Amino acid sequence: MSTETVDPRYLDLADWPSATAIEAMLEGQLAAVAAIKGQVGAIAAAADAAARRLGTTGRLVYAGAGTSGRVAVQDGVELFPTYNWPRDRLAFLMAGGTAALIESVEGAEDDPLAGRAAVADAAIGASDVVIGVAASGRTPYTLAVIDAAREAGALTIGVANNAGAALLTQAEHALLADTGSEVVAGSTRMKAGTAQKAVLNLLSTTIMLRLGLVHRGLMVNMRVSNRKLRARAERMVGAIAGVDGQAAARALDAAGEEIRQAVLVALGASAAEATALLAAHAGNLGAAMAAYRRSS
Repeated sequence: MSTETVDPRYLDLADWPSATAIEAMLEGQLAAVAAIKGQVGAIAAAADAAARRLGTTGRLVYAGAGTSGRVAVQDGVELFPTYNWPRDRLAFLMAGGTAALIESVEGAEDDPLAGRAAVADAAIGASDVVIGVAASGRTPYTLAVIDAAREAGALTIGVANNAGAALLTQAEHALLADTGSEVVAGSTRMKAGTAQKAVLNLLSTTIMLRLGLVHRGLMVNMRVSNRKLRARAERMVGAIAGVDGQAAARALDAAGEEIRQAVLVALGASAAEATALLAAHAGNLGAAMAAYRRSS
């Protein structure tokens, strides 16, 4: 595996001045992101397929072990505050369970039966999208999750850092971040982990775009959970609806701090009309706004 090989350039890394070592590691981080340039088309195809499969009921399921599993969980947990993605439409299948997020659970990644059991316990089905992440691309737990999920009819996406890895052939959509050897051999929390997070950032954000949760570059389904986000929400409503701050605040209050509904309320719809319009247009604010303007 290329991620496990020793790069002779860095054999004396520990003897270098700290600044020189950091420069080398930084170059590795930049190379990690550059390594996914060739995957743009594959990421787009996976995101489009995932958005279609998820619809209004499907779940996003992240699976992995060790560093890769933690990177996957980090991506998924951000979808609730950023896009108000429902918690019941997220699932995390982590080798060793949630305890493995903060402490290594030895041997957990080598247990394929646990991976299959996790899929069964989560009742993975045809409307779900399962994203398996593994630097090696051959972690038994993650491979078992992908296999079992595919058998259950779920859409499967594999993210790995080694070309030809089993994960990339067993998942329906293969996303390769070919980062090669690490500055510190085998330390895949570095280049491999950085590339994995970049791939997941692009994948999950594009899914949210396709599901209509972004309008004119704004997070219009953001969860309003504090004063800072309330102020941001008011600015969004004001900018999209073309109203002043007070009108935006009133619309947000009337819409229960749901930004998309508040935009429609600010345009003149009632809260009930706004909810119905969004439901009729699969939550797409632009389409709902156009429909309201045609009818008013």
